[in-house]
Amino acid sequence: MSVLPIRRWPDPVLSRPCAPVSDASEVAALAQDMLETMYAAPGRGLAAPQVGVALRLFVMDVTWKEGAPSPVVCVNPEIVESAAERVAGPEGCLSIPGVTAEVPRAPWIVLRWTTPEGALREERLEGPAAICAQHEYDHLDGIVTFDRIGAEQRAALEAEYAG
Repeated sequence: MSVLPIRRWPDPVLSRPCAPVSDASEVAALAQDMLETMYAAPGRGLAAPQVGVALRLFVMDVTWKEGAPSPVVCVNPEIVESAAERVAGPEGCLSIPGVTAEVPRAPWIVLRWTTPEGALREERLEGPAAICAQHEYDHLDGIVTFDRIGAEQRAALEAEYAG
Protein backbone atom coordinates (compact mmCIF):
# COMPACT_ATOMS: atom_id res chain seq x y z
CA MET A 1 0.00 0.00 0.00
CA SER A 2 1.08 3.56 -0.55
CA VAL A 3 -0.02 7.12 0.03
CA LEU A 4 -0.99 8.77 -3.24
CA PRO A 5 -0.73 12.48 -4.10
CA ILE A 6 -4.07 14.27 -3.78
CA ARG A 7 -5.07 16.46 -6.71
CA ARG A 8 -6.03 20.02 -5.83
CA TRP A 9 -8.72 22.17 -7.36
CA PRO A 10 -8.76 23.41 -10.14
CA ASP A 11 -7.08 20.26 -11.52
CA PRO A 12 -9.18 19.31 -14.60
CA VAL A 13 -9.68 15.70 -13.43
CA LEU A 14 -11.83 17.07 -10.59
CA SER A 15 -14.27 18.66 -13.05
CA ARG A 16 -14.97 15.68 -15.31
CA PRO A 17 -17.52 12.87 -14.84
CA CYS A 18 -15.86 9.52 -14.17
CA ALA A 19 -16.20 6.27 -16.10
CA PRO A 20 -17.80 3.19 -14.53
CA VAL A 21 -15.51 0.49 -13.17
CA SER A 22 -15.86 -2.58 -15.41
CA ASP A 23 -14.47 -5.12 -12.92
CA ALA A 24 -14.64 -4.26 -9.21
CA SER A 25 -11.79 -6.63 -8.34
CA GLU A 26 -9.43 -4.62 -10.57
CA VAL A 27 -9.64 -1.60 -8.26
CA ALA A 28 -9.02 -3.43 -4.95
CA ALA A 29 -5.37 -2.34 -4.73
CA LEU A 30 -6.25 1.23 -5.72
CA ALA A 31 -8.98 1.28 -3.04
CA GLN A 32 -6.47 0.19 -0.38
CA ASP A 33 -4.06 2.93 -1.47
CA MET A 34 -6.93 5.43 -1.37
CA LEU A 35 -7.83 4.38 2.20
CA GLU A 36 -4.20 4.79 3.27
CA THR A 37 -4.10 8.20 1.57
CA MET A 38 -7.40 9.27 3.20
CA TYR A 39 -6.21 8.27 6.70
CA ALA A 40 -2.85 10.03 6.18
CA ALA A 41 -4.48 13.25 4.91
CA PRO A 42 -6.39 12.95 7.45
CA GLY A 43 -9.85 12.83 5.91
CA ARG A 44 -13.13 10.95 6.13
CA GLY A 45 -13.61 10.28 2.42
CA LEU A 46 -11.68 10.22 -0.84
CA ALA A 47 -12.85 9.76 -4.43
CA ALA A 48 -10.74 8.27 -7.22
CA PRO A 49 -10.52 11.51 -9.24
CA GLN A 50 -8.91 13.15 -6.20
CA VAL A 51 -5.92 10.85 -6.80
CA GLY A 52 -6.06 11.38 -10.56
CA VAL A 53 -8.08 8.29 -11.52
CA ALA A 54 -11.30 9.06 -13.42
CA LEU A 55 -13.26 6.00 -12.24
CA ARG A 56 -16.50 5.72 -10.23
CA LEU A 57 -14.89 4.67 -6.96
CA PHE A 58 -14.73 6.25 -3.52
CA VAL A 59 -13.70 5.26 -0.02
CA MET A 60 -14.96 6.62 3.27
CA ASP A 61 -14.68 6.11 7.01
CA VAL A 62 -16.67 8.56 9.10
CA THR A 63 -15.93 6.91 12.47
CA TRP A 64 -12.16 6.47 12.61
CA LYS A 65 -11.37 9.88 14.10
CA GLU A 66 -13.68 9.29 17.06
CA GLY A 67 -13.21 5.55 17.55
CA ALA A 68 -12.75 2.31 15.68
CA PRO A 69 -12.14 2.44 11.94
CA SER A 70 -15.00 1.29 9.69
CA PRO A 71 -13.72 1.69 6.12
CA VAL A 72 -16.16 1.41 3.22
CA VAL A 73 -15.13 0.97 -0.42
CA CYS A 74 -17.82 1.96 -2.94
CA VAL A 75 -17.40 0.82 -6.54
CA ASN A 76 -19.90 2.27 -9.04
CA PRO A 77 -22.07 3.79 -6.28
CA GLU A 78 -25.58 5.09 -6.93
CA ILE A 79 -27.78 7.23 -4.72
CA VAL A 80 -31.11 5.43 -5.18
CA GLU A 81 -33.16 7.48 -2.73
CA SER A 82 -32.72 10.59 -0.61
CA ALA A 83 -34.59 12.85 1.76
CA ALA A 84 -36.50 15.65 0.06
CA GLU A 85 -35.26 18.28 2.51
CA ARG A 86 -31.76 19.76 2.53
CA VAL A 87 -29.77 20.81 5.56
CA ALA A 88 -26.70 23.02 5.26
CA GLY A 89 -23.62 22.07 7.21
CA PRO A 90 -19.86 22.65 7.15
CA GLU A 91 -17.83 20.59 4.67
CA GLY A 92 -14.17 20.48 3.91
CA CYS A 93 -12.46 18.78 0.99
CA LEU A 94 -9.00 17.24 0.72
CA SER A 95 -8.75 18.72 -2.79
CA ILE A 96 -9.54 22.24 -1.52
CA PRO A 97 -7.46 22.33 1.69
CA GLY A 98 -8.14 25.03 4.24
CA VAL A 99 -11.63 25.84 2.92
CA THR A 100 -14.86 25.02 4.74
CA ALA A 101 -18.20 25.75 3.09
CA GLU A 102 -21.81 25.51 4.24
CA VAL A 103 -23.20 22.95 1.78
CA PRO A 104 -26.87 21.90 1.59
CA ARG A 105 -27.25 18.10 1.61
CA ALA A 106 -29.95 15.50 2.20
CA PRO A 107 -29.80 14.32 5.84
CA TRP A 108 -30.23 10.70 4.67
CA ILE A 109 -29.72 8.73 1.48
CA VAL A 110 -29.95 5.15 0.30
CA LEU A 111 -26.65 4.20 -1.36
CA ARG A 112 -26.12 1.15 -3.57
CA TRP A 113 -22.61 0.04 -4.54
CA THR A 114 -20.42 -2.94 -5.35
CA THR A 115 -17.57 -4.03 -3.10
CA PRO A 116 -14.14 -4.90 -4.55
CA GLU A 117 -15.10 -8.54 -3.88
CA GLY A 118 -18.07 -8.14 -6.23
CA ALA A 119 -20.86 -8.09 -3.63
CA LEU A 120 -23.77 -5.71 -4.23
CA ARG A 121 -24.59 -3.62 -1.16
CA GLU A 122 -27.40 -1.19 -0.38
CA GLU A 123 -27.63 0.79 2.83
CA ARG A 124 -29.49 3.76 4.26
CA LEU A 125 -26.93 6.29 5.46
CA GLU A 126 -27.75 9.09 7.87
CA GLY A 127 -25.95 12.09 9.35
CA PRO A 128 -22.19 12.27 8.73
CA ALA A 129 -22.15 9.08 6.63
CA ALA A 130 -24.87 10.45 4.33
CA ILE A 131 -23.08 13.81 4.00
CA CYS A 132 -19.71 12.17 3.29
CA ALA A 133 -21.17 9.78 0.70
CA GLN A 134 -22.92 12.66 -1.12
CA HIS A 135 -19.70 14.70 -1.12
CA GLU A 136 -17.64 11.83 -2.54
CA TYR A 137 -20.39 10.91 -5.02
CA ASP A 138 -20.29 14.50 -6.30
CA HIS A 139 -16.60 14.04 -7.14
CA LEU A 140 -17.54 11.13 -9.42
CA ASP A 141 -19.75 13.52 -11.40
CA GLY A 142 -17.07 16.23 -11.61
CA ILE A 143 -18.71 18.36 -8.90
CA VAL A 144 -16.68 20.04 -6.15
CA THR A 145 -17.79 21.92 -3.04
CA PHE A 146 -17.60 25.25 -4.87
CA ASP A 147 -20.26 24.01 -7.32
CA ARG A 148 -22.78 23.40 -4.49
CA ILE A 149 -22.80 26.88 -2.96
CA GLY A 150 -24.13 30.30 -3.94
CA ALA A 151 -22.16 32.68 -6.10
CA GLU A 152 -21.34 35.10 -3.27
CA GLN A 153 -20.07 32.39 -0.92
CA ARG A 154 -18.17 30.76 -3.79
CA ALA A 155 -16.41 34.00 -4.74
CA ALA A 156 -15.38 34.62 -1.13
CA LEU A 157 -14.11 31.05 -0.62
CA GLU A 158 -12.28 30.96 -3.95
CA ALA A 159 -10.53 34.18 -2.96
CA GLU A 160 -9.64 32.67 0.43
CA TYR A 161 -8.33 29.52 -1.27
CA ALA A 162 -6.26 31.49 -3.79
CA GLY A 163 -5.03 33.87 -1.10
